[in-house]
Amino acid sequence: MSITDQAVTPAAGQSAGGLDEVNLRILAILRENGRISMSALAERVNVSRASVYNRVEQLTASGVITGFSAQVDPGKVGLDVCALVFVTVHPQSWHRFREGILQMPDVEYCCITTGEHDAMLLVRSLDIGGVHDFVTGVVAARPEVKSVVSVVVLDEVVRKAYLLPSDIPDRSGSTNRLGMTRFTTAGNGRDAAR
Repeated sequence: MSITDQAVTPAAGQSAGGLDEVNLRILAILRENGRISMSALAERVNVSRASVYNRVEQLTASGVITGFSAQVDPGKVGLDVCALVFVTVHPQSWHRFREGILQMPDVEYCCITTGEHDAMLLVRSLDIGGVHDFVTGVVAARPEVKSVVSVVVLDEVVRKAYLLPSDIPDRSGSTNRLGMTRFTTAGNGRDAAR
C-alpha cells in the first residue's frame, strides 16, 4: 500500500487550506502520477469519475493546481552540475534585482531569504565552468549585487514536486528541542521585493 492509499489528513493544529480529505488524496496521487486517468484517480480516491473530474477542475480553477508538467532527470539531459548561489543585494535595488533574475534562463529556482544572504538561486549547468561563468559573469556582474557565494551540490537526496499539509508530522508535543532557530527581519527595501 502506498502512502496515497492511506488516510490523508492534516496533523493536529495544521490547516489544510480548506481542502478536504478527498482533495488532499487527489493531490497526493497526482504528485505521484500527474498523467493518471480520471477513471483510475476516481477508483483510487473511491469517488465517482464525475466527482473527481469536477474536483480536479475546481482545484485548477482556484489556483491550488497551477499546472501539469513532466519531471525530467537533469543529469540525463546533460545538466550534470547543480549549484546553490547565495546573493547579497545592495539596499534599494530589489526591484531591479528581481527583474534581472526573471531574465536569467539558467535559474531553476529563486527565493528571497532571511539571514546572512538576501536570495538563493538554484542553477544547473553542463559543467563546473558553466556555473563559474554564470556566477561571475552574470550574477556578480549585476550592479545590484553586493556579494555572491556559490556552493556546488554533491547529491540531491530529496526532491518533491510539492508538499501537502498531511506530509508534515505533528511535532507540537516535542519537548526535546536542540538549538535555536533565529529568523532575521528583512533589510531596507526587501519587504517590497514581492
